[in-house]
Amino acid sequence: MRRWNGWGDDKNHYPLRAAGLHYIKGLIGQGRVLPDATLASVCLSVPASRLPDHPLVSKDPETRIRHARGQSLPDWYAMRSGLFGLFPDGVAEPTSTEQVRELLAWAEDQGVQVIPYGGGTSVAGHITPQPSPQPVLTISMAQMNRLMALDEVSQIARFGAGTPGPLLEQQLAEKGYVLGHFPQSFELSTVGGWVASRSSGQQSIRYGRIEQLFAGGRIETFKGTLSIPTIPASSAGPDLREMFMGTEGRMGILTEVDVRVQRLPEHESFHVAFAPDWESALRIVRELVQTKVAVSMLRLSNPEETRTHLLLGAEAWQARWLNRYAALRGCPDGKCMITFGTTGTLRQAQHALSEVKRVVKREGGFYGGTFMGRKWAHSRFRSPYLRHGFWEHGYSIDTLETCVNWSKVSEAMRQIEEALHAHAGPGEQAHVFSHLSHMYTQGSSIYTTYFFRNSDNYPETLQRWRAMKRAASDAIVRVGGTISHQHGVGRDHAPWLTAEKGPLGMAAIGQVLRYFDPQEQLNKGCLGRFHD
Repeated sequence: MRRWNGWGDDKNHYPLRAAGLHYIKGLIGQGRVLPDATLASVCLSVPASRLPDHPLVSKDPETRIRHARGQSLPDWYAMRSGLFGLFPDGVAEPTSTEQVRELLAWAEDQGVQVIPYGGGTSVAGHITPQPSPQPVLTISMAQMNRLMALDEVSQIARFGAGTPGPLLEQQLAEKGYVLGHFPQSFELSTVGGWVASRSSGQQSIRYGRIEQLFAGGRIETFKGTLSIPTIPASSAGPDLREMFMGTEGRMGILTEVDVRVQRLPEHESFHVAFAPDWESALRIVRELVQTKVAVSMLRLSNPEETRTHLLLGAEAWQARWLNRYAALRGCPDGKCMITFGTTGTLRQAQHALSEVKRVVKREGGFYGGTFMGRKWAHSRFRSPYLRHGFWEHGYSIDTLETCVNWSKVSEAMRQIEEALHAHAGPGEQAHVFSHLSHMYTQGSSIYTTYFFRNSDNYPETLQRWRAMKRAASDAIVRVGGTISHQHGVGRDHAPWLTAEKGPLGMAAIGQVLRYFDPQEQLNKGCLGRFHD
């Protein structure tokens, strides 16, 4: 059963290796374990619903708890402490577009605030109820989770917007197809959520970001139904697809999603290579992307992430052996691990592997085989469970990300990491590391993970997180990065959005949202406030 106060299924765990835990303790000190609330105690704190009755709406306390928060670190603290603050007044799980339309009409008539809910995986405050004199209705798309149509000639598949990643790929695989969108939240996140937040998958080099995969669909709005046809390409004015993507539930609720699919590949394998230092590793991955070597995924871990992942992901003897071998091959302690995938026909995969080996060798690195690559593939969607393991030992973990031009990558990474270290709190340390995982000819995303000890209580721990998050976000804006490459804006990132869009751009976005939602009832606060 899915956890009510954390990530994923409660049967799934990511066991911590003793060496990894010992390493973290040595860097930032003994953790501080905070008390966890029980579901029963939180149920007692849920207030009476302010919503009038509706046959599609549940006011059950536990259902409201399970739809009250996402997976950001503030959400985590709220769930673990039991101090949720606010809950939706009711939850609806429509089974059809017609029911979504009915719920929106009812919400408009009753003056109800609406929060669209996909997989509940938001890490930016997208689905958290806000203080409001109006009641709040969460509309979960969980029941709209089926493959509705497949045009095998045009390779277009239509899904209910609430279809989660594993179920989507399972239904496609049964017919010999793949979408290939694999965000780290794949286990729980939905195709509708991917579109609404402009998601990016781990193999976007081959399959594309959601912008390339989203072909069209149906959106229910307060102004009516917006249907976006699946046209291969068009020069007929502004693109409605682009206008809707990234609106995070502010324009309307996506009910049906048309996506571009491909035949299942003949071959797929994952590999690692090592470079002697950061600069040589950066040259390797930049050349692979800019010369369009046909890898399907590419990830560059900086030296600290390489060191940490070897301690967390390998047996102690394996890590020792690999470090000794790497040193013999000219890659000492400052080495960087490059993880990459080869997907397609066997011949295509072999050619891509040959090209990677050639570039790595020229830069003084070495090819490390498929053992670590297979381990990455096996655990690629299990990393969110690490938060549970470290929490039990008194540590918090969070991530943030951006995207910058190649010329800014190293400086941006340095400033982000320094900001997190500098704002860990008086007498406290943070453990910080980064990787590049979505690369383009122009530049790359930067994905940073940071560990810190909990304070003695929840409010102080939350305040420390806020200081670190604010400092890192300021650093991102200062170096010219986007406030989000793949997590979206939500409410947590909204204060920094104007730096990217500009005042005129924000005004234009506000006008579009105001047209579709004149009373500001849909996911108010996401992307910022436009009606004030």
